[in-house]
Amino acid sequence: MLKVLQIHKLYYGSYYPESGGIEKTVKDIAEGLKDKIEMEVLVCRPKGKGVTLSINGIRVTKASSLGMYTGMPVSITFPFLFALKSRKADILHFHLPFPLGDISYLLMGARGKKVVVTYHSDIVRQKRLLKLYKPFLHQFLRRADKIIVTSPYLLESSEHLAPYRDKCVVIPLSIDLNKFKPCNEDKANYKKKNPSSNEKIVLFVGCLTYYKGLSYLVRAMQDVKAKLLIVGDGELRGQLEAQVKSLGLDDKVIFLGAVSDEKLHYYYQICDVFVLPSTERSEAFGIVQLEAMAYGKPVVNTNLPTAVPFISVHGETGLTVPPKNPDALAQAINTILSDKQLSAKFSRNAIKRVKEKFSRDVMLEKIYQIYTELCSN
Repeated sequence: MLKVLQIHKLYYGSYYPESGGIEKTVKDIAEGLKDKIEMEVLVCRPKGKGVTLSINGIRVTKASSLGMYTGMPVSITFPFLFALKSRKADILHFHLPFPLGDISYLLMGARGKKVVVTYHSDIVRQKRLLKLYKPFLHQFLRRADKIIVTSPYLLESSEHLAPYRDKCVVIPLSIDLNKFKPCNEDKANYKKKNPSSNEKIVLFVGCLTYYKGLSYLVRAMQDVKAKLLIVGDGELRGQLEAQVKSLGLDDKVIFLGAVSDEKLHYYYQICDVFVLPSTERSEAFGIVQLEAMAYGKPVVNTNLPTAVPFISVHGETGLTVPPKNPDALAQAINTILSDKQLSAKFSRNAIKRVKEKFSRDVMLEKIYQIYTELCSN
């Protein structure tokens, strides 16, 4: 049986948004292929002593960390754990961006191992560090045997991928459609528990961080007759709550914090429209759009040069607006909420697109083929 070691910065539990899009992908690959492959995961802790756990049948080693700096764990032990773990693997599967992982590979050897890279995003914000890191990144990408890119948009727009297009393959991220089924509670029950809530429901799901564009969505809600439910937590929560209060939207915008998977699916089910108002290229994919679309929800997203508008297509599964434009967000939300026929069309198309393009089974089969082809060669 093939032995694969997946390498990423973090590996979280089941509460959203602790488990982000990349972490969910690592988890899906590990659990989805564990019957065909001996899979192990190497990550860091955000802070604290190292630990090895068994999570849903997957051995997960978390290296100790002094804390997070510019979004990356500071771990002295990670390179040494990588050297130890990589010896036993046939394939090393890295998820980028993760500079500590690349540099550990370059410093600690691991020669003779097949290297697969899933390239999720360019480094966008840390431009000074990128100048230092760039030579290591390109040296690492030159040694990779196969580079998986999560969307054609990313492949076309990334200057770092351009020299290695011959070994790139586009495999979009995905979701497990078996998990997206009607919950025990429905919108009618929500209304009974919240008798004052006769409005339509707008939903946002994600970390409350700089590139999500939530301040623009909050401003847009001044012109939308609906409630906004915000699922997730992050460093901007206090600032956003203050904004909501200053605009007099306390009864209209509800912060729900991190929620369980069961509750998350419930909120997807009861909402009327899902909004992803991201403003920066750091939003490389936006997997939450797929989750909403699996429940047949129309999506309002932004026209970023990433996979965001590739997932939910303007005029087909929802509406796409310019980033940082609260007026455009409000207009798009109101258009969907006020037009039942348009909303129903987007709903049908959303379910169809997810099933045809973003099924987890399709993603897993393509990755498994890459693993087996590399080892057979």
